[in-house]
Amino acid sequence: MSGARPAPSALLQRARTIVRDPFFRTGSREMMGTGLGIAAWGLVTGVAMIKSGLSLPLALFMGLTVYAGSAQLAVLPLMTVGAPLWVVWFTALCVNLRFVILSSMWRSYFAHLSLRHRLAIGYFSGDVIFVNFMGRYPEARPQAEQLPYFWGAALTNWLAWQIPSTLGIFLADRIPLSWGLGFAGVLALMGVLLSMLNDRATWVASVVACTAAVAAFALPLKLNILVAIAAAVAAGLVAERLQKQARQLPGKAGKEARP
Repeated sequence: MSGARPAPSALLQRARTIVRDPFFRTGSREMMGTGLGIAAWGLVTGVAMIKSGLSLPLALFMGLTVYAGSAQLAVLPLMTVGAPLWVVWFTALCVNLRFVILSSMWRSYFAHLSLRHRLAIGYFSGDVIFVNFMGRYPEARPQAEQLPYFWGAALTNWLAWQIPSTLGIFLADRIPLSWGLGFAGVLALMGVLLSMLNDRATWVASVVACTAAVAAFALPLKLNILVAIAAAVAAGLVAERLQKQARQLPGKAGKEARP
């Protein structure tokens, strides 16, 4: 058997290349601006999982595999009151339905990658990452710098979430509710939300969601969340279609005016 050191695998070599890329640091640096809000949100979610009655192993498993704060917080009250499993799954599906739309847009940039790599991107992607990425690369065409940028942002976001979330799980019994972590989580969510309100359709969907959630608050099993999601999706799609039609009207009018 030769004592020579084995060459690193192609996967490891590619990972090293991505980490050393300057755009990896750029993505990481741009995500740090929202890192404090993400960390507060993760801490609140970790504490909430234990306070809701989940065992420590199950809470750790949920935090690492689900990795979706809004879905985790949405289903915890349902699990606490013993809601049917289909309601829990359907709620989580509806809350995370936006990632189907995000994934369809990621495809324009990363369709050339292997299935394993795209699945990893799907797991690590997030709302704020998507906003930052699309702000820097609005044109849907692949560029070499995009992958390092994504992974720099994604790994920073993952650590900003998982470390506080895990701390919240282990320290839940030592963190009193009087600290007002629930309010801190709301502030964190508000910060993330406000960073994504960049067009009329998003504003319309947000206002409709808030109104519908309050109007349907009396429904059992937190079903007002599902009502709010359905109303927001419908309102957002209508608003976006009207926006596109409004942008197309001046062009059509100009063509019709030509002799």
